[in-house]
Amino acid sequence: MTVTSAAHRKPVHPRSARVADTEHGKPEQKPWRLFFFLFAAYTALGVWMNAGIGFIFTDSLSRVAAVSAMLLSRDPHFAAIGFVFTPLTAAVQIPMGILGNWWPELLRWNITAVVMSAAFMAGAVIQIRGVSRDRGCDRWVTAVLTVLFAVNPMIVMYAASGMSEAPFLFFVIWAARRLMRWMHNDDVHDLIAAGLALSLAYLTRYDALAPLFVAVVLVVVVSWLRYPKAEDGDDQPVVRLWAAALDGAVLAIPGFLAFAVWSSASWLITGQAFQQFSSVYGNSAILEQSGSNVDTPIHRIIFSISEIAVLGPTLPVLAGCAIFLAIRRRDPDVVVPLALFGAVLGAQTLLYAMGSTFPLLRFYISVIPLCFVLVILIAPRGAAVISRRPGRAATAPPVTPARVHPSIPLVISLCLLAGSTAVTLVAMGNARLAVLEHSIASAVIPGRQNLEEQTNLRTFGAERRIAKYLDDLELPEGSVLLDTVESYAVVAASDHPRQFVVPSDSDFVRILNNPSEFGVEYILSVPNTGRGTSDAINRRYPTMYETGAGGVGALVLEVPNDGGMDPSSWRLYRVTGNQQAGR
Repeated sequence: MTVTSAAHRKPVHPRSARVADTEHGKPEQKPWRLFFFLFAAYTALGVWMNAGIGFIFTDSLSRVAAVSAMLLSRDPHFAAIGFVFTPLTAAVQIPMGILGNWWPELLRWNITAVVMSAAFMAGAVIQIRGVSRDRGCDRWVTAVLTVLFAVNPMIVMYAASGMSEAPFLFFVIWAARRLMRWMHNDDVHDLIAAGLALSLAYLTRYDALAPLFVAVVLVVVVSWLRYPKAEDGDDQPVVRLWAAALDGAVLAIPGFLAFAVWSSASWLITGQAFQQFSSVYGNSAILEQSGSNVDTPIHRIIFSISEIAVLGPTLPVLAGCAIFLAIRRRDPDVVVPLALFGAVLGAQTLLYAMGSTFPLLRFYISVIPLCFVLVILIAPRGAAVISRRPGRAATAPPVTPARVHPSIPLVISLCLLAGSTAVTLVAMGNARLAVLEHSIASAVIPGRQNLEEQTNLRTFGAERRIAKYLDDLELPEGSVLLDTVESYAVVAASDHPRQFVVPSDSDFVRILNNPSEFGVEYILSVPNTGRGTSDAINRRYPTMYETGAGGVGALVLEVPNDGGMDPSSWRLYRVTGNQQAGR
């Protein structure tokens, strides 16, 4: 008895790939022009949003500061990228980050992050277009879906923000697209691509573990159910089990390796395998420091449902219609997006209900591509699934010939998508529903004079002034001691990042314990409250902000924080040399 998996099944119709490679007799053109147009548009918008009006997301700039520490600090090394966040979002900024040595504005104004998110979100739009083309939708349907997705206000904002949402959506949509193809063609190449996409999604965001787990279960179940019986009618349960396990392993191995390598590296270097959950810089610690866990789990679940509703108000209708038509057509594709995107949304809802994450609209952005894929699946299939090497369990899906008149459910679904875009745009202006996003309204809506929103648009203004003050002093290397838990924007804004001693430096603890001995001239201090309680300087010198730790430093500068929600001031102390005072 031999065991066969998707990787070893004999193709039954190897030439079927060429059927869908053409449209109306013409070879399909790769959508490079569309990609570069979207990339340029999103990048230009991002430059305006970040450098033009100063609307910079904190998580985005903190990753830029990590890139600066890794490349341009006094102790450059790859581990300086940090282990609180997974590395891909910062790592792909390395090529542009190197240019920060000659063009500091790339880091100061978050431009390296903008280029990253613009490229990935343009790719996400191309993947939505690809799902539509894989299904053989009419050109006008593909065009409408592509445009609606590309101009969705949440998609546009997170294409221009430099945040992790863009690469995360790109990888999850890519995985969903490949798994939907695999459901019909049993092609191991699609299975490998889906596994690679989900592993890269994990290296972008920790919550990718949820769709990865669900996808593996789905592949194992589908492989088990569709494995062909032997000619003598023997069900061969052992063979089916091994085949299903091998297919599941093909999908799971890339994600398992990404998980194992990253957590092992974190443990070896920092002593903590999962810093996001266990370190003083992780989400759990931030929530505890800020006192944000005041709502009950029921209230948090209601809030999560509200966030999903404003981003995908038509989700119940679209899901119900897609499921009904899938059962009627015997088309299993609908299971894939519901499983993968549903796992992401479910994980975020659960984490927030447990008090382990924040009430942010962006965490539920996955509902947007879910709605678009469901609309694509409402359309009847108009082309066979493309496959270069279909597996033994490949099936030919029913293809509906092109019709002059589009189906009524499809037209209604497209109209609902357009209406959803309007609902999302309105919701993004609501301070309670869109904590991060609403502030930009004061920059784009004429006559809107909201003091809180205008204050948020000045975020990091104080840090840039501090960086300029220090740059003008022309200090030698290693002259300013700070912790990037609060002061990362100072490092990112500086023309001379080598002047700073930061926690990623290998000698940071020695210098922290005896600043004057190692040539430190200044210490940048933040209040020992809220997130400041995790600041290494405050943990070593608890009274530094209030008194200069009783003689360790003398106050030379105080800079009010005129941006964001924190009204406190920054204090710069000149080191006096009295090391015993702070002990």
